[in-house]
Amino acid sequence: MKYRKAEHLNNAKYEIRGKVADKAAQLKLRGINILELNIGNPGIFGFQVPDTMNMAIIRNLDKAAAYSDSKGIFAAREAIVIETQNIGIKGVDIDHVFLGNGVSELIMMSMEALLNPEEEVLIPSPDYPLWTAAVNIANGKAVHYNCDSENDWQPDLEHMEAQISARTRALVVINPNNPTGAVYSKETLEEITAIARRHRLIIFSDEIYSKILYDDIEHVPMAILSDDVLVVTFNGLSKSYRACGFRAGWLYLSGPVQQAEDYIDGLTQLLSMRLCSNVPAQWAIQTALGGNQSIYQLTADGGRLKRQRDLTIKRLRAIEGISCVNPQSALYAFPEIDLSLFDFDDDEDFIIKLLEEEHVLLVQGSGFNYDRSYAFRVVFLPHEETLNKAFDRLENFLSIHRKA
Repeated sequence: MKYRKAEHLNNAKYEIRGKVADKAAQLKLRGINILELNIGNPGIFGFQVPDTMNMAIIRNLDKAAAYSDSKGIFAAREAIVIETQNIGIKGVDIDHVFLGNGVSELIMMSMEALLNPEEEVLIPSPDYPLWTAAVNIANGKAVHYNCDSENDWQPDLEHMEAQISARTRALVVINPNNPTGAVYSKETLEEITAIARRHRLIIFSDEIYSKILYDDIEHVPMAILSDDVLVVTFNGLSKSYRACGFRAGWLYLSGPVQQAEDYIDGLTQLLSMRLCSNVPAQWAIQTALGGNQSIYQLTADGGRLKRQRDLTIKRLRAIEGISCVNPQSALYAFPEIDLSLFDFDDDEDFIIKLLEEEHVLLVQGSGFNYDRSYAFRVVFLPHEETLNKAFDRLENFLSIHRKA
């Protein structure tokens, strides 16, 4: 007898920690040093959580041993409400703020609370693959709308609206975007809002990279653009505050929340059954949002993240057969590769052979539900010395595999 996994997991893929990453782990067990440019995990590359956040946790540990309210502690949720007011979002009520074990948990819950079998959610392609996986696990159907490099990875709004059917419940916006680093203009976001309004859709706005911005780019929160479209906004401590391991994220609802009472009841039910999110990390949220935003020094001219982003783009564009749109945000570049110039079968074959031969770990573009060209994601969190070493290896590898 064989014990099988649930069938809905067959369509729940997460290649960032998938087959290629497993192969890298096997190589590491053999003592091979792998240059890992596959996961946006600032803590392993020397990016420190602000000391004030650590102290906030330490000073409140005596309050953190017990369960909290299933929505989260009051101080953290109040700080999030104040943050929404400071960035121009109106009408967010503290009862509509929910804390989770990172944004990932809240994405899963938000889909599980919404979807009946085969109901559809529009998701960008390329996407952060957890969104597609979450819809599939909830027995819904992920339908992808195009974002292409010819338009700087901006959404194709005509294609987006063309994908809407009678079964569409919501659309997902990842802005700033993972994996491309694109930041959407206010005009684009207003048009997306108009599409949601016409078709009575919920907008799920993933804004986890909202403070990681380069070149004086402005991020426009989706929730400031209307009061008649339901927007569920996600953010957290993982990226801007370099605290991935804290597992502290949040969502809040804005717009016509009175029309979403049943959905909110479903979210509350799921949160209650989970009991509560990680309580010690909740005590860091008020300090994080109210304190010095040190991420801005890292992304400014001369800052470490800005230098590493610039180096990454320079080195990638210098390789024949690779093109790359300049990422305006986040921790990633999403270059495209002309595989007709090389002897690879597809993007996964390219990534696996690069790992095996040069011990550099990247993620193939198809792992982000993208198949209109061949692409891959590069994390530019490692120090410049490591990045240069990885790009030297990539350049050498492609020269060996170039077709005659």
